[in-house]
Amino acid sequence: MRLADLLVRYRQEFEEKYEDTVLPEQRRAIDAIINCRTGLCGETMMFCVQCDDLHTHEHSCGNRNCPQCQNHTTTDWLERQKAKLLPVRYYLVTFTLPKELRNTAYLNQRKVYDALFSASIDTVNDVASNPRHLGARPGMTLVLHSHSRQLNLHPHIHIILPAGGVMPKEQLWKQSSRKYMFPKDVLKILFREKFLARLRNEKIPYPQQLHKMDWVVNIRAAGNGEPAMKYLSKYLYRGVIQERNIISDKNGMITFQYLNSKTRNTDQITLPAADFIMRVIQHVLPKRFRRIRDTGFHHGNAKKTLWKIQVRLAAAPMAVPKTEKPKLTCRFCGACLIIVPKNFNPHDNNLDRIRGSPKW
Repeated sequence: MRLADLLVRYRQEFEEKYEDTVLPEQRRAIDAIINCRTGLCGETMMFCVQCDDLHTHEHSCGNRNCPQCQNHTTTDWLERQKAKLLPVRYYLVTFTLPKELRNTAYLNQRKVYDALFSASIDTVNDVASNPRHLGARPGMTLVLHSHSRQLNLHPHIHIILPAGGVMPKEQLWKQSSRKYMFPKDVLKILFREKFLARLRNEKIPYPQQLHKMDWVVNIRAAGNGEPAMKYLSKYLYRGVIQERNIISDKNGMITFQYLNSKTRNTDQITLPAADFIMRVIQHVLPKRFRRIRDTGFHHGNAKKTLWKIQVRLAAAPMAVPKTEKPKLTCRFCGACLIIVPKNFNPHDNNLDRIRGSPKW
């Protein structure tokens, strides 16, 4: 079941119910998903020289919330991150905003999510720089998720970091021998105060009882880091729901399935169409907002530092493989297609010249 079809069918109902809460960027995302691969995003004429068949290839919308797009981009990101992995233990740290701040986050997405990133980075760096815990600066990859498994608004940041870092003065690698890397209680307090301080700087009001609440911070072992990278890559460029998880559309009620994190079973939720669309669209981020950020020796400008660490750990630097986009082939004979002008005539006398061209 295609998300685009549901948006076309129930968009008017959705707009009437959520007219006052839908953001401009969310409406643009809906337009892009509906127009994807329909010709409204552009099209290219292609020709198979082997069986003389013309093909029309509709362009994708390229929107990062469209479930039909960006698969190639996800693969590229995952390969680049795997090339940074070191032969050490990895940890996955998760900083979660309390439910009292979810509405504030929705109404001030750019400011709140920027504050979430900066507070998370500063918290880990401050704890890691303490000689009692590590005494070095780690390399981190941060990914923002705004959804729960049930697609509710649930902003949190995942951080993948190795069990070690670079000592600031000596510029030497220092590895952690501790079982849990950092104390969770210290992370909670630091993160809470750093994040709320940023809200005050942005003049965003919040309930004062948040200073006394116990915030949720989780840290757990992530093996060699690769499984965690694969998990985070699922929701980077193709929206928060995969179309195969949309089960049915009956009488204006849409059912989708999700993996229950507690029971590890697949459960289902049925919602009115307008509410389902809102659950999906509310996770559209502001234009050009970066939901993935690298710091320390994971940053793109720190390739030399990362190379030194790899040499120090006797890890051969991995070359990032160039992943080629799948070639378009003829639906009849399977041969590769070539791009031709829109007014191309397959019965033209120049057909023999095209067959002999280097492109073919």
